Amino acid sequence: MNMNSGDGQAGNGSLTHFNEQGRARMVDISGKAVTARTAVAESKLTMAETTLQAIKEGRVGKGDVLAVAQVAGIQGAKRTSDWIPMCHPLPLTGVNISFSDNDVNELYIEVTVKTEGKTGVEMEALTAASAAALTIYDMCKALQKDMVIGPTQLVSKTGGKNGDYYSK
Repeated sequence: MNMNSGDGQAGNGSLTHFNEQGRARMVDISGKAVTARTAVAESKLTMAETTLQAIKEGRVGKGDVLAVAQVAGIQGAKRTSDWIPMCHPLPLTGVNISFSDNDVNELYIEVTVKTEGKTGVEMEALTAASAAALTIYDMCKALQKDMVIGPTQLVSKTGGKNGDYYSK
């Protein structure tokens, strides 16, 4: 198991998003092999028990919170390169978002993103988890403004020259 962070680092551990003048650049991936790549990210919202129950029971005035958050997360994954300046636009082959909770005050989001390409999909998975969490907050803020989002983190990534990564 390789614990390198992926495409943002050269093999020697130095950052690759800077050119010879120390200015930002998009990494040239033209010489990299196409491989199957997967990334899993997660996020969490902590809220009042009454807010979580309203989400689960479909009693939020703006509509089906989890259905809208699911679409927002998928849209976020697809549009990651529009938001994160050094990300390459990628043809995603799959985005799956699932929700679970602790039946008390925490709502969990897990996102899996897949592609066959020359660069990984870690940022797409993290963006999708963030977009879903922000959408849940937006739809429920009338019920509760002090919900807490996070942590949002990479759980795993597979594929690519730097190998696989697993946080747990």
